[in-house]
Amino acid sequence: MTRAATSGHGSIDWYIKRLRSMGPREILHRVSERAKKSASRRRHQGWAPFVDVATTLPVLPSIREAASSADNETREAIRRAAGAVLDGRFEALGAAWPKRAPEALFPADIWRLDPVTGGLWPGKDVYTFDIGYRRERTLGDVKYVWEFQRLQFLQPLAASVCLTGDATALAAIEEAIASWYEANPPFMGIAWNSGIELALRAISLLLVTSLCGEALSAETVTRVRTILGAHAYWLARFPSRFSSANNHLIAELAGEFLIAVAMPGLAKPAASARAAGAGLAREILDQILPDGVGAEQSPTYAAFSVELVLLAAKVGRAAGHPLPREADERLARFIDFVAWIANPDGTLPAIGDDDEGRVIALGGPEPGYATSVASGAAGYLGVPGPVAKDATLRGAVFGPPAAVLAAPSGLHTFDTGGYSVFRGEQGAKEILLVLDHGPLGYLSIAAHGHADALSVILSIDGEPVLVDPGTFAYHAGGAWRDWFRGTRAHNTLAVGDADQSIIAGAFNWSHKARAKLDERIEGAEWRLRASHDGYQGRFGKRHERMLAAAADGIHIVDRLIGPGGAADAEVTFQLAAELKAKVDGKAVSVTGARGTVLRIVCPDDAVSIARGGEEASGGGWVSPSFGTRQPADRISWRGRVGEEGVRFLLEI
Repeated sequence: MTRAATSGHGSIDWYIKRLRSMGPREILHRVSERAKKSASRRRHQGWAPFVDVATTLPVLPSIREAASSADNETREAIRRAAGAVLDGRFEALGAAWPKRAPEALFPADIWRLDPVTGGLWPGKDVYTFDIGYRRERTLGDVKYVWEFQRLQFLQPLAASVCLTGDATALAAIEEAIASWYEANPPFMGIAWNSGIELALRAISLLLVTSLCGEALSAETVTRVRTILGAHAYWLARFPSRFSSANNHLIAELAGEFLIAVAMPGLAKPAASARAAGAGLAREILDQILPDGVGAEQSPTYAAFSVELVLLAAKVGRAAGHPLPREADERLARFIDFVAWIANPDGTLPAIGDDDEGRVIALGGPEPGYATSVASGAAGYLGVPGPVAKDATLRGAVFGPPAAVLAAPSGLHTFDTGGYSVFRGEQGAKEILLVLDHGPLGYLSIAAHGHADALSVILSIDGEPVLVDPGTFAYHAGGAWRDWFRGTRAHNTLAVGDADQSIIAGAFNWSHKARAKLDERIEGAEWRLRASHDGYQGRFGKRHERMLAAAADGIHIVDRLIGPGGAADAEVTFQLAAELKAKVDGKAVSVTGARGTVLRIVCPDDAVSIARGGEEASGGGWVSPSFGTRQPADRISWRGRVGEEGVRFLLEI
């Protein structure tokens, strides 16, 4: 098997680009953090400093009781998920791990295995911060090995123990914990490199102990307490701060809070429940905006952050450590946001990055994840909310909404988050249309945003038609990572072949387009007008887009405003993979299984269709799940655009 390079986190180029996004205080923090990491190489290795001989079972109050009330559909989903784990099967991020024999589910190397390349990441013989995962290409994307290390596959096993006393599931849990403990001592190997991974693993273990209860052996309880003690120490020592303080920080604070609630009085310094809870409350107010939109400009990342806070809020309320009322208010605003942009099947438009992160999980694809989280938030708050389409352990933990929240209709703008949404009739069809006029992303690096200002997303009669291309991959994405978050992959206008915002790394931007809504008129012939300055500095042009409803369809008018006359531009419409496009003069017909779903009339016949392509430079692609991509028709109109504008008509 191939081994990873161990020469640090990334290249000199990566550090230079990241430094440009840092202020003086962050630079000082990074220098101090590097010194602490160097010191920990010599002083903090092995389990001995963290061995906890206490026999008290770490428990999150209210979890076992909630799961015990699972309905029959949820119990069946748990049974299937647990059966897959016991059969040696695991799938995530578009990949399947090699099937393992039921009698040897957790060999030592399984914790280091990349299922795509077959390579093994460095293990307990290499200090964790010496592993250069950011630029590693031979082994693949580090997210795969981290995904297995989150131990979330133990959750359905623990739920099965809780509901049925399943002895086989209990034995598998104890085998997995013993194997992980032996293969991943502090702070060696790839398991300890990222705080968010430690937090999610700690949460999985706490859910296991809470669901299994006294069925766990004393030896396993000691191991779990020791693992959690080391995790609490490491999380407190290396928190995500400044430009890294996005959903990672929420996960870390949630992990610290839940460990503190379940294990008060840890021997090593760690955050108290009160301090971690206060930090969580601050972060939910920063990262879920007042209108319910996620600050990272990704609905799924917003759902992930909400799920973390939701679990902490439920446990904290039961343990006498409630989060402030303001946190509950943001959860309610998120429910409203999901209600506005969800399709009838519970899926949300794929805006920005999505790495399919979950907190309470049964494994397998979950396309309605954000709606499930919103439903859980409504259950926790005791208010109306959307109903999740699939049975989940999450649903059992948080309970159902107080009532079904009907889908809203009309024109609505999320002023802070930067989306305008129309839901309702257009002609004889029901449409969901989203116009993105929000910021690129969150904090100085806008890590999970896409260069999609003024992009339009459209569903017709519940079926996605004009779509965001998705994510594909992170660290191992290379040029494909840039394509999937670049402007030309989205339903907007690009000047030449340039991106509105300038990419400076897989999770960084050196220039960020600023968008705003300039006009909003309601009514049967509603109108939206928005603009952004992404091309101002390089081309002297501001892109303005108008959307207007009329009897003959939706009109889209694009203008480039600025000196020097018209400029070469491309306007793109990316279709869902199931649809086909056909050019007829200056019009394009879009067809699916039910016939023609849309007709796009362009300014002239300078229109073409691309599908797939060997290079990440202009072909039609969508990514239905992390790590996968598939060809999909991409409609491209090219021509000169000036202040008089060019008009497209969507005949629905």
